[in-house]
Amino acid sequence: MLKNKQQIGYAVLIVVLLIAIRTFEHTIFYDPFLKYFKEEYAHLPFPQIQTVKLFFSLGFRYYLNSVLSIALLYVLFRDRKFTKFSILLYMILGSILMISFFFVLQFFGEESKMTLFYIRRFIIQPIFLLLFIPAFYYQKRMK
Repeated sequence: MLKNKQQIGYAVLIVVLLIAIRTFEHTIFYDPFLKYFKEEYAHLPFPQIQTVKLFFSLGFRYYLNSVLSIALLYVLFRDRKFTKFSILLYMILGSILMISFFFVLQFFGEESKMTLFYIRRFIIQPIFLLLFIPAFYYQKRMK
């Protein structure tokens, strides 16, 4: 019983940390697209961007979300194979997303606002966690 309470406590703490990242995103991270995509961006030009600063900020945010997501997956499933597989997936997917984001930003920019919006969404939100939890749960049930 105590072990389940600890597991639930750790899971709740990790979820609270994920929520804190989202709540304080304006103060922690440099992202001119936060405000831009909340407005009527279809008719607005892109905001001024410091590319290197944006790259490191998005990378850091993805890293924080990934570490917390992997920790939550470990707390929920207690399976080293799932954890190692998650780390590999987060590294591969993060690399693909970051390269895609800056490729679209540099070469297509204004004409690919929606593509940029969705790629950025995958970088800044722990969406993969929502995919991995049911997938790992199903995999564990099949064993």
